[in-house]
Amino acid sequence: MLITHDNNRKSDNFLQYQKKKRKEYILNGGIIMKLVPLSDRVVLKQCEAEETTKSGIILTSSAQEKPQEAEVIAVGPGGIVDGKEVTMQVKEGQKVIYSKYAGTEVKLDGEEYIIVRQNDILAVVE
Repeated sequence: MLITHDNNRKSDNFLQYQKKKRKEYILNGGIIMKLVPLSDRVVLKQCEAEETTKSGIILTSSAQEKPQEAEVIAVGPGGIVDGKEVTMQVKEGQKVIYSKYAGTEVKLDGEEYIIVRQNDILAVVE
């Protein structure tokens, strides 16, 4: 149940935004899990790691380097972060390069995602 107050219009706008932008994941038990990034956070799905080297050597999973390229799955609304206005620069579906040690890894229904702050995204791949 959600309780809102008439004097809190900014909160209402934020909730409307979140309802439009949420991603739903159906888990094995039929439960729907919603992944909604807040503030300046972005949900990324990592690209697959290279399984072979350029010379054809097959790498084990422990030898594979963690990719820093990912697809943007969901984008938070931005807003005020550390006293500064943050406008989101990335969009869903874009390929990005992010900082190697950034974010929090999340696993939902066997899929791995990483949640990072927008300033941890270094570039958009075009």
